[in-house]
Amino acid sequence: MRDSEKTIGNLIDKTKLTIIGYIDSDGYPVSKAMLAPREREGIKTFWFSTNTSSNKIKCFRTNPKASIYFVDKRFFRGVSLTGTVEVLETPEAKQKIWQQGDTMYYSGGVGDPDYCVLKFAADKGRYYSNFKSEDFDI
Repeated sequence: MRDSEKTIGNLIDKTKLTIIGYIDSDGYPVSKAMLAPREREGIKTFWFSTNTSSNKIKCFRTNPKASIYFVDKRFFRGVSLTGTVEVLETPEAKQKIWQQGDTMYYSGGVGDPDYCVLKFAADKGRYYSNFKSEDFDI
């Protein structure tokens, strides 16, 4: 892959869904679908909105290791990124990714205590395309 950030960034920007992986309180892996990231910096840092009351938040507070996966089903290619998650509940973090219409999920608005931000920081990845996989560091 010549320009991994561009190739993978384009794939991510076209997806509407993200699969996030984490370890539950019993030590088992869990995969969960989430909406696409609200923002990203290259292929290193991603911001997602989620409910503070969700099980994954409890798990991330105990073990921040995570993975995110994006798939382009049209061309049967995908990228898995592994790294760590930080749970952010500051007004600045919440405002950063707040979007019009979010009150549908968080009736209390940007200050809703059940609204938080996941900041995922990638360390490495694996890209799949054309029947082969390629590992890379970030």
